[in-house]
Amino acid sequence: MKKLTALLMIAAFALTCVGCGAGKGDDAKSEGVMTYEEYVAADLDTEVVIETYVQAKQSWWENQATVYTQDKDGGYFLYNMACSEEDYAKLTPGTKIKVTGYKAEWSGEVEIIDATFEIEDGNYVAKAEDVTSLLGSEDLIKHQNKFVSFKGMTVEAAGQDADGNDVAFLYSWDGSGQDGDDLYFNVSLNGSTYTFTVESYLCDNTTDVYNAVKGLNIGDKVDMEGFLYWYEGANPHITSVTVK
Repeated sequence: MKKLTALLMIAAFALTCVGCGAGKGDDAKSEGVMTYEEYVAADLDTEVVIETYVQAKQSWWENQATVYTQDKDGGYFLYNMACSEEDYAKLTPGTKIKVTGYKAEWSGEVEIIDATFEIEDGNYVAKAEDVTSLLGSEDLIKHQNKFVSFKGMTVEAAGQDADGNDVAFLYSWDGSGQDGDDLYFNVSLNGSTYTFTVESYLCDNTTDVYNAVKGLNIGDKVDMEGFLYWYEGANPHITSVTVK
């Protein structure tokens, strides 16, 4: 009898553990929800239904939220998703949401627009995936919108100041902005130069990364993390910079 009771307890514990594991990064999709592969294969301007996890929030305005999300297979950029201010506060990193919207593209950036969402049980925060070796390759776009890292890159001149001196960053893409605007800076690897951005809505001028970029010097070696946004090519939105 004691042996039977012990076996029943073990079986019950195993079932309980299965239940606990669900929703903590478990990417088994609910009925009617697309896998990442199905989402990638879907035509533009068609309705998509996904389950994903909040990684970072870019902005909220007039009951619309722009959010970076990811599951274990890929990233999804949710642009101007319908969202109350109260619900926006609930979208903390790792929060699982079910999203219904339309797949769209803008200047190469694939995103979900006209979306609604509901919060579900589950939590997952992605670790930065090192894509340094993919820079300049056709495979980089397969990681679009994911949280990624770039390592061992060299800061190059981004432009010139009013006195004609080379500078390590620009306010706005052409240097016409001011403190608080997006920061643009160039980094190189193996003889090729790439432009990275600190998106001010995502990381404003009070954040560590914004001020780290303002403190860069040409020639610095840096490691970086951020979201692989796309604008006429790779345009990473950087959230962390470490000078080596």
